[in-house]
Amino acid sequence: FGSRRGRAFCESPGLLLVESGAMAPKSQAKQNEPRCDFPIDQAIVVGGGLAGMTAANTVLENGAKVLVLDKSSFCGGNSSKATSGINGSCTQTQKDKGIDDTNELFLSDTLKGGAKKPEIAKVLVWESGPAVDWLMQTFNLDLSLVARLGGHSAPRTHRGKERFPGMTITYALIQMVERVQENTGGGMARIVNKAKVVDLITNNGAVIGCKYEKGTDVIQAFGPVILATGGFGADFTADSLLAKYRPDLMHLPTSNGEHCTGDGIKMGEAVGAASLDLEWVQVHPTGLVKVGEEDAKVKFLAAEALRGVGGLLIDNEGNRFANELGRRDYVTGEMWKNKAPFRLCLNSLASTEIHWHCEHYKGRGVMRKYDTGADLAKELGVDVKKMEAVWQAHYEASQKHEKDPEGGPFPAYPSGKSWDEPSGKTGCGKKFYHNVIQGSQFATETFHVAIVTPVIHYCMGGLEISAKSEVVTAKGKVIPGLYAAGEVAGGVHGNNRLGGSSLLDCVAFGRVAGKACAEYMLGADMKTVALKDLAGAEPVAKPAAATGGAAASPAAGTAAAPAAAGYTLEEVAKHTTKDDCWVVLHGQVLNVTSFLKDHPGGELAILTFAGKDATVEFDMIHPPDVISKYAPDAVIGKLAEAAGGAAPVEAAPAVKDSLGCGTLFLLVLLALWALTAVAVVGGLAF
Repeated sequence: FGSRRGRAFCESPGLLLVESGAMAPKSQAKQNEPRCDFPIDQAIVVGGGLAGMTAANTVLENGAKVLVLDKSSFCGGNSSKATSGINGSCTQTQKDKGIDDTNELFLSDTLKGGAKKPEIAKVLVWESGPAVDWLMQTFNLDLSLVARLGGHSAPRTHRGKERFPGMTITYALIQMVERVQENTGGGMARIVNKAKVVDLITNNGAVIGCKYEKGTDVIQAFGPVILATGGFGADFTADSLLAKYRPDLMHLPTSNGEHCTGDGIKMGEAVGAASLDLEWVQVHPTGLVKVGEEDAKVKFLAAEALRGVGGLLIDNEGNRFANELGRRDYVTGEMWKNKAPFRLCLNSLASTEIHWHCEHYKGRGVMRKYDTGADLAKELGVDVKKMEAVWQAHYEASQKHEKDPEGGPFPAYPSGKSWDEPSGKTGCGKKFYHNVIQGSQFATETFHVAIVTPVIHYCMGGLEISAKSEVVTAKGKVIPGLYAAGEVAGGVHGNNRLGGSSLLDCVAFGRVAGKACAEYMLGADMKTVALKDLAGAEPVAKPAAATGGAAASPAAGTAAAPAAAGYTLEEVAKHTTKDDCWVVLHGQVLNVTSFLKDHPGGELAILTFAGKDATVEFDMIHPPDVISKYAPDAVIGKLAEAAGGAAPVEAAPAVKDSLGCGTLFLLVLLALWALTAVAVVGGLAF
């Protein structure tokens, strides 16, 4: 590390080291035996999701080097699937919009929402404003829209005008580390995918590195370790943490990627780390159900922002039964007391405010537009007059609350009184209303409606940490050289997490962990470095060319592809199997066959669009340079109808696979445009 502490670690006996500072040749060790991975003046981040990438960027900002290890073929994790936004109090966006919010109010909401460790919750809250502003200023992200989610006393959940916020934020941070990697030739940052960390290396009670599997090799990497491996919400095996602590939830579907198996928690416990709250697993009330695939084990999530803009929940008889803006565990509990299937209904005002989400969900086949409320009532088999009465009661409660906020007969959440009877009777009365319509408008009103069901979503429990993200033992003693950030860290949210605090947790504690780790390594040598200086100028775009390269399959080679005319849609439509899969994007034909086996959304996710033009769905999620930057070799030709007329897609130089996520990051991106109720098994997150 270039520090006295690091040098002591390096010279400790019993470790396989190469003093030259170069990687040990494979010939020096027997196959499958550990070999060393140098240099060691680095922090090691395990996990390439938002927490990991935040920590990596922060390590770089403080003058240290970083190695990111991710066991998947791509970076992104569950964070890239998050749909509602990131919480922040006292942010610049709030100030610009005149939103009255304070850290004290946010802390109060967080503690009422379930948090049990005030000292940790305070870090989450007081870091929230700087975290959101950092994302906007350092990464030039649009977080200009603010909504109020369940359990919040003020609008503080930030998102941009387009695309899901989790994808937008995580992608930007991954790109920054990749650019640093490329600009410095791997000297300051490296990303290694398909690298499964299996053990932490310790010396005299301190963590000094880790072992990871890469192909047939077992490699030792040295440096302090930041665990950002996520939770265990997708591990349904008999010996899983889920089976051990919450066997009652094993029958439920999940919104988690298949990588969420509790690896970091298990590795931490193996070196003496304490864990806590592992029994607290959040069940989100609004997993999206695709008609005909109701029993799918993995489901995409309906953003909580859909309820924040005024969406109402009804049971199969058209009745409201809960406060739509209550805690997630509360809403889920009320669903289990009532009659499924449940529907989330957005009127035209709410749909317009969150238009992009609605269009995306419709494209995925998990949301339906009803031209009139009468059509919705007919679908339910409920008299339209009853539906009008339900909506009118909600409207009247909103009007009474506006005139007399504290005069209602029911207790409200998070405090005060409520006039809303359906939620008031549950002890969690509604007091925040948005985009409300009268009952007389129901029959002719346009609605966007999704069928929803509870899903395993988030693990509140994990490794116990200090206020500096240091992992501690059961006696509260800090384990030197070991940090945790994101879902792998327990005690941040207590027994329930508020919506919008997952992305915040990742960024807030990712920054805390990254800075603490850099300080641990560098001490007085720590310095502030601008990421843009490390990353260099953004790559200059170059036109993409149809290469017919590595992505082409044998089956594709037999197809006629006149260079001048290009492929016809009829020709593309012949390639619809897992052995030969093509799609069309922006007038270009892509062969994505080679991606199927590793695709985070499973084979069906891509095959849903096989042989079709997926441009509209693709553009709803992705920046324009994704294909040209990360998978130019997937382009095998032009679409005949676009030949000579359509402008070529601009391309930027590809990032090398050997040093980072490279073209394999396309996997997570393709998963997002193909997310369906059955397709999401890899990614992001939820």
